[in-house]
Amino acid sequence: MTLLAAPPAPPHAPPRGRRRRRLGDLVRYRWLFVLMLPGLVYFALFRFWPMWGARIAFKNYIPFLGIDGSEWVGLAHLREFLSNPDFPRLLENTLIVAGLSLFIAFPLTIVLALLLNELRLQILKRTVQTLVYIPHFLSWTVVVSITALLFAIGTGPLWTFFGWLFGTDANMLADPDWFRPLILMQEVWKNTGWGTIIFLAALAGVDQEQYEAAIIDGAGRWQRVWHITLPSIMPTIVVLLILQTGQILNTGFEQIYLMSNSLNRTVADVFDTYVYFAGIEQGAYSYATAVGLFKAIVGLVLIFGTNWLAKRFNQQGIF
Repeated sequence: MTLLAAPPAPPHAPPRGRRRRRLGDLVRYRWLFVLMLPGLVYFALFRFWPMWGARIAFKNYIPFLGIDGSEWVGLAHLREFLSNPDFPRLLENTLIVAGLSLFIAFPLTIVLALLLNELRLQILKRTVQTLVYIPHFLSWTVVVSITALLFAIGTGPLWTFFGWLFGTDANMLADPDWFRPLILMQEVWKNTGWGTIIFLAALAGVDQEQYEAAIIDGAGRWQRVWHITLPSIMPTIVVLLILQTGQILNTGFEQIYLMSNSLNRTVADVFDTYVYFAGIEQGAYSYATAVGLFKAIVGLVLIFGTNWLAKRFNQQGIF
């Protein structure tokens, strides 16, 4: 019996040929690299370079001694934070606010994108898109100021409406029970319209022939959305969900800080505001950095975990 020999492996390109080919790619796509340069500079200066200063999380940082001259304490600040009596309350408040954004605001973005996609009158569609995009460009200071006017005691129209609806005359801006609903309403009003941009771009790439074939087969509008539209944008939904999960401990400092006061502080304190109070107001720089580093590590673990779950369910992850 004659054994067939395996075909010889193709010879590798010489190093000089590979370098020449890479140089040719750089020249061919030079303008793409030029467009990418500002983003790389931004991340290098404001994202990666500050990580070198995160060393103070493991030191008893004293500004007069500098980072290198300060005493090394290891994980002492992290252990102090995890054993702090305020940690369970901060974790609960952060997870609740983040959960409202993840499980209510995020799905509403998808729903709004689907509704906008169903509009056939282009003038109406563009008008609605513009109206729902505008709130995103308002600062949180403006949004909170509008909220204060709408819920002002005795004069605010929404205070009057909700007071009639729920039979209460409470100060909703200071009531702890109203803090989270107000935060959610602000988040939905400000960012839901802006979040539809990516989903509308994904919907624009759906093959229209699938809809035509479904109509011929007798599929209704809801059936077309469920069996064609949602599966087509599912990779986009999964990727954004993974990124959103990684930001679960980042509830946003400005909004929470501006909406918090001495009466609702029990439910308003989250990790972001705690870092500000500990680091800026109390001068505990090393301790505040350790808290921020804890948030970053948890977010990184959640991104890898969510990405792994997406792969297990045969969905496309981010890596």
